[in-house]
Amino acid sequence: MTHRTESAGERKVASNLPVFYDCASCHAYCCSYTDIPVSASDLRRLARHFAVDVDVAGLRYTKRSTDRKSRVLRHRRDAAFLSTCRFLDADSRRCTIYDARPDACRQYPGGARCGYYDFLAAERRRQGDPALVLAAWPTQT
Repeated sequence: MTHRTESAGERKVASNLPVFYDCASCHAYCCSYTDIPVSASDLRRLARHFAVDVDVAGLRYTKRSTDRKSRVLRHRRDAAFLSTCRFLDADSRRCTIYDARPDACRQYPGGARCGYYDFLAAERRRQGDPALVLAAWPTQT
């Protein structure tokens, strides 16, 4: 995920565009991204949400990114994907900190389409199973 701040004008235009995905029908693939960036303002938002100090929030909820240059949300094991954001509810597949989620999550997917949702919807149609969940870990051969 790349992180970019939208202007107020871009948000107004984007809010009037049609959307071709339904997060409520997805299994939260975006939450399985290895590096979900957390900015300083995101960290302050998390700290307020959990009523803890910013340093405590940083230690509890984030870790260094794979390139060691920034902070990202911590993960935990997941049944559908190898791991997901620690704030994804495993049963409902919904964000447990929705109002406090990082900007990267707020801006995702960044356009009118979500590639994973397009793929998932196509597979559900192809297989005739509207509840199909596609596992995203390597299979053993």
